Amino acid sequence: MFAIRNEETALDIVQDAMMRLAEKYGNRPGAEWPMLFQRILQNAIRDCYRRSKVRSLWTTLLSSLSPNEDDDTDPLETFAGENESAALAPPHQQLERSQLLGIIEKEIEKLPPRQREAFLMRYWEEMNIAETAAVMGCTEGSVKTHCSRATHTLAAALRAKGIEL
Repeated sequence: MFAIRNEETALDIVQDAMMRLAEKYGNRPGAEWPMLFQRILQNAIRDCYRRSKVRSLWTTLLSSLSPNEDDDTDPLETFAGENESAALAPPHQQLERSQLLGIIEKEIEKLPPRQREAFLMRYWEEMNIAETAAVMGCTEGSVKTHCSRATHTLAAALRAKGIEL
């Protein structure tokens, strides 16, 4: 079983699991609640790990493209700036970063609108599933599906171009 090491995250997961239990199974007999809660909690923990794994993949990729450590930098912006570290990088690295960013931008633009919307909200805006679903006007399951499909499509497109993450 997984262990959540961040206390705040763990408390959020437990609270979300309790809310789901109350919303979806509040009309069930009380004797069923412990097993239902256990299953809901396990799924919530798995979702948390999946989210962090995917977010880590994209954050790592985008941070490796970023020429500086500034948290306010939009990774989808071009690197043509007056940043000292970018100016110090060898020209071939500057060109590679610029080309890779262009490829990623084009592949994101090719995604179907709903997948692109879900992907950008979840991984660039760092919205949670419930927030994304509310903004998109769909179910949380739809958000998960859109994000999964977008991630797989982007990864396959990058692999097809010889880019390994």
